[in-house]
Amino acid sequence: MKRILGLTSIRSDYDLMSVVYRALHEDPDVELRLLVSGAHLSPQFGRTIDLIMADGLPLLGDVETLINGDTQSSRLKTAANLLSGSIDLIRAYAPDMMIFAGDREDVLVAATIGAFLNIPTVHFFGGDHTTDGHVDNPVRHATSKLVTAHFVSIDEHRHRLMHLGEPEHRISVIGSVALDKFVSEPLLNKAAVLQEMKGKPHAATNPLAVLIFHPLDQERAVAPDYARNAVDALIARGYHVMVGAPNSDPGNSELFNTLLKLGQREQVTFYGNTSRACFVNLMRHAALMIGNSSAGILEAASVRLPVINIGERQRSRTCGKNVIFCGGDKKEIEAALDTVGTAEFQASLSALVNPYGDGRSALKAVALLKSLDLASTIKKTEDPLHAS
Repeated sequence: MKRILGLTSIRSDYDLMSVVYRALHEDPDVELRLLVSGAHLSPQFGRTIDLIMADGLPLLGDVETLINGDTQSSRLKTAANLLSGSIDLIRAYAPDMMIFAGDREDVLVAATIGAFLNIPTVHFFGGDHTTDGHVDNPVRHATSKLVTAHFVSIDEHRHRLMHLGEPEHRISVIGSVALDKFVSEPLLNKAAVLQEMKGKPHAATNPLAVLIFHPLDQERAVAPDYARNAVDALIARGYHVMVGAPNSDPGNSELFNTLLKLGQREQVTFYGNTSRACFVNLMRHAALMIGNSSAGILEAASVRLPVINIGERQRSRTCGKNVIFCGGDKKEIEAALDTVGTAEFQASLSALVNPYGDGRSALKAVALLKSLDLASTIKKTEDPLHAS
C-alpha cells in the first residue's frame, strides 16, 4: 500500500485538489493522510478545516501556523511556523510521497521538506505564469526546481518547466484537476444554494454576480476602492452581488472589512466561505464572475460564465474567451460590463471550451501517483545548462 501525504493550508488549494484527495482516499491501494495548516484553522477565514472533516478525509494532523499580521513579514513567519511545526510529523509518518498544489509559500516549504528528507514530491499546477509581480509567481517556479515530478494542466506549462531546466520525463500533462468538481458535484437549484449561503431576498429575484477579490501588494491602497466600484456598478445594473472572503495574503484586513461593510447592503450577500458543493452551484447559477480570483481564469469557462478580471492579478495567464481584463476605475468596470452584456459576447459563450481540460483529470492523477516510480528519480542530477 502506497502512503501519500497531501499538504493543504488554505481553502483555495484544498478546493483545487479535493477530487484527487477523495479518489485517493477511496482507492484500496492507497493510504491517504492530509496535513492541515494555515488559514484552514483560522475562524476569520472560515475555519475551513471543518469542510475537510465533513468530506471524511483522514488527517495526519493539523499545525497552527498562521500569523495574521497582515504584513509580508507575518506571511514569512507563517511559512517558518509550517516548516518547524510539520517536519517531525512528516518524518515520523515517512510517506512514500507528498503532494501539494499551487504557488503559495506553503508549497515551497513542502518541497523543501521533501528534498531534505528524501521524500518524493509531486507539485500540481506548476509551470503557470503571471506578470502581476506577485511573489507567488517566483515561488511557484522555485518550488518546481525542488520537486520530484510535475502534474501540469496544459502543454504551455510543460514547455515553461522545460525552459526552467526540468526534463520532460518529470512532467505529466493531465489537465486541471480543479475542473473535476464541475462533473462530480450534483446540481442544486438556485433556491437551495441561496438558502445554504443565507442569500438575501434580493438574490432570489435578480441575476447573481460572484465577487471574489484577493489582495495584491502593489494594489493594497486601491483594492478597497476597486471592490466598492465593482459593487456600485453591479448594483446599478440590477445584479445581486454574492461576495466571498479574500485570502490571507498581506493587505487582507482592510479589504475584508470593506467587503464585510458592502455586505450590509440589501443587494449584497457576504457569504465569506462556503462548501465546495455550494460554490460550484453558485457558479452554475451566476450570470457573472468579477474580481481577481483564479477561479475566473481556470474554472469559470467550465460553466460558460462571463468573467471580468479587475486589476493586475492574473494578468497574462492562459484563459478562455469568457474572460476580459480591466482596471479598477468605475468607468472601466462599467465598460467591461457593457462588453459582457452584448449579444455578441453572450453568443460566443455557447461554443466556449475550457483550455484547462474537461473535468476528468483526477483519475489520471491517481493512476500516475500509483504507477510512477518516483523513488528512483528523487535525485535531481540534471544539469540545466544541458537541458533539452
